[in-house]
Order: sequence, then C-alpha cells, then structure tokens
Amino acid sequence: MAALQYDELIGKVQARAQLSGRGDAERVTGAVLRTLAERLPDGLTGHLLAQLPSALAASVSDGTGEAGTPAHGPEHSGSGERFGLTAFAGRVAWRAGVPEDVALRQTAAVFEVLDAAVAPELMEKLTAALPADIGKLLPTARAREAGE
Repeated sequence: MAALQYDELIGKVQARAQLSGRGDAERVTGAVLRTLAERLPDGLTGHLLAQLPSALAASVSDGTGEAGTPAHGPEHSGSGERFGLTAFAGRVAWRAGVPEDVALRQTAAVFEVLDAAVAPELMEKLTAALPADIGKLLPTARAREAGE
C-alpha cells in the first residue's frame, strides 16, 4: 500500500467533501484529526499519525492547525477522552468554522480518505476504539452495517 502524499490527501478530501478550496480541505482535515486524536488512546493515535504524511501528523501532534489554531477545544483534558458524536461534531465544527451538520458530512469525507490512506487493520482498530455513534461515520462500519 503506497502512502498518500500530503497534497494528494488534501486534494482527495477537497474533492470528496466538495470543498471550494484547498484551505478549507486543510482546515477540516486538521479539525477531524485533532478531534480524533483527543478521542483515541495515545498508542492508537500514534499508529494513525505514523501512517499519515509527516506535515499533517506534525500539525496534529504539535497542537496547531494551518492557521495556528489551538488543537484542543475549551473542554479538552487529555487524550483518550470519552465523548460521543454530538461532542465530536461540535469540536470539528468549532475548529473548522462550520455548522455541525456540515462538520459531520466533512468528517465522513475525511474518514473515507483515511480509509484509503492507512492500513485496513488500523481502520478496524479505529472502528473498535470509537463509540458506535462516531464509528458509523467510518467506511468500515458503514460497510459492515450494509452487509448485515
């Protein structure tokens, strides 16, 4: 499996989420990844970031986004936090500067691109680590549901 380069990954998010500009794609990708990093256990976050382009992984792990926005929302207290879809959507929306319904659609688009960019085993681990409501945004969970 060839790893996606940064420009390719951002381009795929832009196309999949039907965003008008590259900056929007960078912003939403960073927002989703930073929120995901808050929700996942540290070890799993590390595995995910290791499979992403270094520039993208660095923006998540150093706590800044493209515009230098803080990585954590006002209620952040550490990685592996327990929160559901409503809080997830709220954090992505806050970081990306979009309404929550738009944040959910964009999150699903980012997850679809991630599904193609990282090892299938990692996507299965992500699905298992997330609560069912967030997990339904992942392509692996949606495919499993469709097969039932």
